[in-house]
Amino acid sequence: MPVRVLVTAGTVNDCKEACALIEGFAAQWLLADRAYDTNDIIEKAISQNINVVIPPKKNRKEQRVYDKQLYTMRHLVENAFMHLKRWRGIATRYAKNTSSFIAAVRIRCIALWLKVLA
Repeated sequence: MPVRVLVTAGTVNDCKEACALIEGFAAQWLLADRAYDTNDIIEKAISQNINVVIPPKKNRKEQRVYDKQLYTMRHLVENAFMHLKRWRGIATRYAKNTSSFIAAVRIRCIALWLKVLA
């Protein structure tokens, strides 16, 4: 379930913002795909006592071990994006300004959380 939203320019790499997204979270695992295998993200997660479940990039000199069985649960992260993008306004970024877009995303997140908690 979504817990934090961060909007960036369309040309910003997601990896650059990942550290800001996990800042201050108390989590047991960080599940992400291979694209998020950066030293900054891994060091940030480890400093917060979060176990990293990210497959190493193929060009990494030292291949890290990760829990392959737990990694299969990453589809839940993708499902959260799918549920958010079911709203056409979010999928197409229909809002004219950033604050309206963030408001739409937060409303959708609240709706998703209410389904889970009900």
